[in-house]
Amino acid sequence: MRHIVFAATLASAALAGFLPAQAQSPQLEQACVAVAKNFLLVPSLKTGIVQSFPELDPPGARLTYSTREDAKPTDYNNEIECQFDKATPPFGLVRFCISKTCYGPGEQEPDNRRRFEEVKALMARQK
Repeated sequence: MRHIVFAATLASAALAGFLPAQAQSPQLEQACVAVAKNFLLVPSLKTGIVQSFPELDPPGARLTYSTREDAKPTDYNNEIECQFDKATPPFGLVRFCISKTCYGPGEQEPDNRRRFEEVKALMARQK
């Protein structure tokens, strides 16, 4: 009986949001920043909101960013989403989307497939 009460209490706490969510992954987030910098050809990137999802399949991250050095909160209106083979290094880039355009090995647009292969090659060199 105690096990049932404990399980019910645990389930209630989880539904109410009292249990901590799985931690974000700073490594996944930095990998996505590297994807953005390589794609945009910029030496630095200012990030706004950053989220990572190491527990999803495929694991990934998304963030808002600005290429302006003196970025203000209203400047973080660009978004990138990255998906990787795994949540630990080497991550293995699977696909990424900037704004509403996606880049990956299965994209119909040849230029988008090419840009994906370029960024993937650059990421592999950074190991």
